[in-house]
Amino acid sequence: MTVEAPDRIIAAMRASVGSRGAAASTFDHVAREAGVSRGLLHYYFGTKEQLLVEVVRRDCDIRMAALDEQLAGARTADDFLDVLVRNLEDAVEHDPAFFTLMFEIFTVARRNEEIAAEMAELTRRTRAQLAELLDSKQREGVLDLAEEPDACAAVLFALGDGLALWALSEPGRDLSSTLRAGVACARTLLGAPA
Repeated sequence: MTVEAPDRIIAAMRASVGSRGAAASTFDHVAREAGVSRGLLHYYFGTKEQLLVEVVRRDCDIRMAALDEQLAGARTADDFLDVLVRNLEDAVEHDPAFFTLMFEIFTVARRNEEIAAEMAELTRRTRAQLAELLDSKQREGVLDLAEEPDACAAVLFALGDGLALWALSEPGRDLSSTLRAGVACARTLLGAPA
């Protein structure tokens, strides 16, 4: 099965940002790595910034679909927390490019209103998806949320992103106690017994 050009372009941009950063990920680099013409990048995505947004959107969609599936089976708050922690640890260890991409696109969004609007919508949609799952688990009696589901989802994402930033900023440092502190915060939010 051949990978379609848009998928190759997205994969090439993701790899490029992970290794070079957003500024150095030119359409020339990405086109060469994807095995397509530069014109095809413009045809499918318009601008480099739009391509960056599409890469982040695709990553978030894939990650949230997997998280939804894994969290659907949570029968206790501890099950829920275990899934969140495993996903964070796995991403930091095996896919740090995901966080690099997120931090890079955040930086671009600070200077580009169009990208900022796209990212705000993606953030809202992703947070709403987790909030819906939190609300569902609360109705099932699995969780006893300390606040509204949307607020809890925002804080859980903030905890995960912050812990990932620290882990990637200090490779080799034992962050187990920091992770335990993050879990303690999440435990309070989710109403999990200590």
